[in-house]
Amino acid sequence: MHHEAPDLSRLQPVLPSPLQPAEDERFARHGVTLLLKRDDLIHQDLPGNKWRKLAPNLRAASGRTVLTFGGAYSNHLRATAAAGRLLGFPTVGVVRGDELAHRPLNPSLARCAADGMRLHFIDRATYRSKTSPGVLDGLLRLFGDCLVVPEGGSNALAAQGCTALGHELREQGGTVAVAVGTGGTLAGLAAGLAPGQRALGVPVLRGGFLADAVRDLQREAFGAPAGRWTLDERFHFGGYARTTPELHAFADDFEDRHGLAVERLYVAKLLYALVSLLDEGFFAPGSTVTAVVTGRP
Repeated sequence: MHHEAPDLSRLQPVLPSPLQPAEDERFARHGVTLLLKRDDLIHQDLPGNKWRKLAPNLRAASGRTVLTFGGAYSNHLRATAAAGRLLGFPTVGVVRGDELAHRPLNPSLARCAADGMRLHFIDRATYRSKTSPGVLDGLLRLFGDCLVVPEGGSNALAAQGCTALGHELREQGGTVAVAVGTGGTLAGLAAGLAPGQRALGVPVLRGGFLADAVRDLQREAFGAPAGRWTLDERFHFGGYARTTPELHAFADDFEDRHGLAVERLYVAKLLYALVSLLDEGFFAPGSTVTAVVTGRP
């Protein structure tokens, strides 16, 4: 069966995404320029790194069913379902937690279903081994010929797609910082930056496994390590989807200062980390730091 690659340009993404200076006296006091890379403005339904990671996978799928994975509130599932609706290809979402199958759908999963995604609930133990051949073969027997995209959308194609983010920021110099969930955005960003630049990743989940994940993705996507990048593991605020009153107060304050709605699970942790690192002298006076706004609330 011949499939054609979908024409993503008809979704009219805003690329390159806007780059905005953020006048912030905390940064000014240290002689550091803060810029916001507004990837959240790329597309209404596929904002931020979702666009950059999904686009190359959707081209590869060429209209076949896209099967992917996520939890009950996964932005990645929502973006994949929206892409399926907009571009007219089938989607399957494999959702963690078989207890959800017998409950009313939450707003996030209801949106996926409304966009035509077939939801398939599996128990947590099976979900943990979702990349094993046994589980994958079972899913493909059930749903037929699919392009399988991993949880969070991070694979070699996604990392290649995120190099464009680095290319768009090559003129800025300095440090480009991004919140890290599965590692694909950082892997590609670092590869796309200019030689003198560095990428800083702020993991939003605990566990210390992300450095290996980024290295593996770079080897798979580019054949070798690429660019300069580091991780600072201190700002996960308890782990994925966890927040604290202190983080919310910080985000509220940032919103007041800059009129930017701050997404709490990724972007707030990134911005909090940058202000903390500023006080530690991590950024040299006269330097620029660009914070990638990967999504919206």
